[in-house]
Amino acid sequence: MSKTVIARSEATKQSTWRECKLGDVCINIAYGYTASANSERIGPKFVRITDIVPARINWDTVPFCQIDESKKEQYRLEIGDIVIARTGATTGYNKVIRDNVDAVFASYLIRYKINSKIANPSYVAYNLQSYEWKGFVEGIIGGSAQPGANAKQFASFNFLLPPLEEQKAIAEVLSSLDDKIDLLHRQNKTLEELAQTLFRQWFIEEAKDEWEEYKVRDFATHKKVSIKPAQNPNDEFLHFSLPAFDTNKEPNIELGSDIKSNKYQVEPFSILMSKLNPKTPRVWDIYFEPKVNSICSTEFQVIQPNEKGLFPFISTLLKSDKVIGDLTMSASGTSGSHQGVKPEDILNINFLTPSVDKIREFSELLEPNYLKQMKNQNQIKTLENMRDTLLPKLMSGEVRVES
Repeated sequence: MSKTVIARSEATKQSTWRECKLGDVCINIAYGYTASANSERIGPKFVRITDIVPARINWDTVPFCQIDESKKEQYRLEIGDIVIARTGATTGYNKVIRDNVDAVFASYLIRYKINSKIANPSYVAYNLQSYEWKGFVEGIIGGSAQPGANAKQFASFNFLLPPLEEQKAIAEVLSSLDDKIDLLHRQNKTLEELAQTLFRQWFIEEAKDEWEEYKVRDFATHKKVSIKPAQNPNDEFLHFSLPAFDTNKEPNIELGSDIKSNKYQVEPFSILMSKLNPKTPRVWDIYFEPKVNSICSTEFQVIQPNEKGLFPFISTLLKSDKVIGDLTMSASGTSGSHQGVKPEDILNINFLTPSVDKIREFSELLEPNYLKQMKNQNQIKTLENMRDTLLPKLMSGEVRVES
């Protein structure tokens, strides 16, 4: 059924919409299960705070946990459930469960089970992505050194509740944009997987003893141009940070006055590689000419291929299972979450190839894939901006959706 978005009059809104609290539309509110996450399939998926921080839950990376069947029913996640982080810097982050997955939720999350007879779960969830929600959470945690909130506090959040059919219509409009965004993300993931498959076939499975050995340093350089944004407090900077990568791989626009520490300059056609915990790699392709004042966290190493045409090969190599394994072995640190990768570790990565021409051939073959990924990423940003602009207007009743 097609929907048309039209302007809503204040009188119409007041006659059909009512204010409510999050707790008013819930049939159950519960804290999560305390257990250790496990990479082995020993039970249901175990959703933690780290799993709900990105723009979408990646069920492939969600771990498992051991839980008795009797308790599993108590903590089971179902489609339409909303989970909210209750502690730390991620307090207030939330996700609505959209997939039918055998999963339970961890203790630092709170589950809000929506009464579907009076509220559409997706509509409620979109309210929890609004500026009003973010301001509400900020008001709770204030300047606390250890941010946190409880179930009762979250349940007191106020929002407008239109008739159920209109809630569904609003959610459909926003969901249609998110579905397109998800499709583009899946396309990019498929292109990444294709690149890795080709890399394994060309340079791992077909490797011969007589092939030549090279190192990354033979084809790429470590760039380390230091930038002090605070020296230009009124300038805007495009900040490629670890939190931005983890959330949606989109850099944030920040004023120099808000960036206290030194950063690195983001180089054209470079690869940003996180120094932290190489077992869970963060590799950010800059397959374009970045805007002026583009900077990145010093937690990234900036690796720039010596030739633009070599970018697809170097990028694919740095994301490969071989490199992840090599860097994990060479990383230093006292624990998994604090392991660090040095520039030398990356530059000294070795690989075999029958010839340099083979590397160029591989890069030429993959160049259209990288261009497609960049095009998809730009489209994702456009759709996200459209959704984020439309969301507050729909939630406030400034615009409405009609059949």
